[in-house]
Amino acid sequence: MGVTDKLWDAVTTVIKMNDKVERMAASMVTQQQKIESLTERVIRLETALEIAMSRSGSAEKPARRITHKD
Repeated sequence: MGVTDKLWDAVTTVIKMNDKVERMAASMVTQQQKIESLTERVIRLETALEIAMSRSGSAEKPARRITHKD
């Protein structure tokens, strides 16, 4: 192989890798949006659950709270 062929192969490899990196970045953005959407939904569900639990409690017993676990 000549120097020109090796250089051409190197350039095409870099272009292909760049394309793969760009597609991966787009995929990661989409996944991050899905994760954030699910997080918002969980927060709303926790809020609804806490409201329901506080309404069902009697005056004698304080409402139970959801504890945050790390």
